[in-house]
Amino acid sequence: MFIRNALKKLMLALLLATPLAACAANTELTWYGHAAFKITTPTGRVLLIDPWITNPANKNGQEDLAKIDKVDLILITHGHSDHVGDSAAIARKTGARLVSTFDLGKALVTYGGYPKEQMGMDTQGNFGGELTLLDGEVKIAFIPAIHSSSVVAQEGSADKDIHDGGNPGGFLITVKNGPTIYHTGDTDVFSDMALVKQFHKVNVMLTAIGGHFTMGPQRAAEAVRLVNPDMVIPMHFGTFAILDGTPQALEHALQAGHSHAKVKTLATGETIKL
Repeated sequence: MFIRNALKKLMLALLLATPLAACAANTELTWYGHAAFKITTPTGRVLLIDPWITNPANKNGQEDLAKIDKVDLILITHGHSDHVGDSAAIARKTGARLVSTFDLGKALVTYGGYPKEQMGMDTQGNFGGELTLLDGEVKIAFIPAIHSSSVVAQEGSADKDIHDGGNPGGFLITVKNGPTIYHTGDTDVFSDMALVKQFHKVNVMLTAIGGHFTMGPQRAAEAVRLVNPDMVIPMHFGTFAILDGTPQALEHALQAGHSHAKVKTLATGETIKL
């Protein structure tokens, strides 16, 4: 009995001495194809980035969309329809707040069907700014991108005009007791990417590699060199034939440039723990 009680006390002492971070659950990352990702934090908060869940690369898109019933934040990098995707429908279903630049948020509410009451100054920002959200568990910094941004009205609308969507960007997402994730959005490589690592060590870089509308593998490899993440996950490739950059080409370009970043290619619908 004495030994048993002593062991219980020892186990309790060890548990109390263990940092909370060591006991926390992992952050999970899911790729839905194209530029659409889900981040689930250690406490179960859910973020969606550029949620075109029903993109052509996702054969289970409609099923995946139907399964989404809890989202806290929806992050949208720019106004093009392949990034706005299913955001309005998901927002109406889940009550998710919109994280975007103010110009883009205003356009999505006015023309894109995003619920007005779920877009406000608390989750709107601009480049150089950083938001602290979800009771401090998540910080989101706005990073510029070299691309374009416009918004069109929802399907079925009589409005056929193209509306200004502000400036395009990416997001640097820092999860408490978890990783720092950089979603580049649609962009070319630009030298100021080197500044990102001066403010946050990037653990995971989600980078466009498809080419034609964004940087391809060679230029993406240079972007990786500038950011210097631990892991690179390719995105925005193969959805359409014109997006012909490949993860293999990215790996070869990184090896040629003597980069030690690990390339992790996800299957559509795959979830990994970070």
